[in-house]
Amino acid sequence: MAAHENKSALEVIPRDNEKIKKIWKTAGILLAITVVEFIMAFTMDRGLLLYFLFIALTIWKAKYIMMEFMHLGEEAKPLFYSIIVPLIFLVWLVIALVKEGTDIFMYRW
Repeated sequence: MAAHENKSALEVIPRDNEKIKKIWKTAGILLAITVVEFIMAFTMDRGLLLYFLFIALTIWKAKYIMMEFMHLGEEAKPLFYSIIVPLIFLVWLVIALVKEGTDIFMYRW
């Protein structure tokens, strides 16, 4: 029986410092937005402005996550807009439904 060399198919590639820097930059930006949201939650009065800022920052974080982690930044713009535009309409739908529900409730009582 011939002795076979046991070679692994796994190849170790050198570290890519640019990718590591990009990951830390993305984590830092998301952390900064989250810290701003956290500070706003405990310092601002509850109201429409606070809710609008939370929604805007959440959409901004979602867009950033989609661009970086889902790699939509390198994709074609129509693909990106096919995801963002329905999200905007979905947010508008939720706001419209809440407004209509409040109006109906106030009308009945």
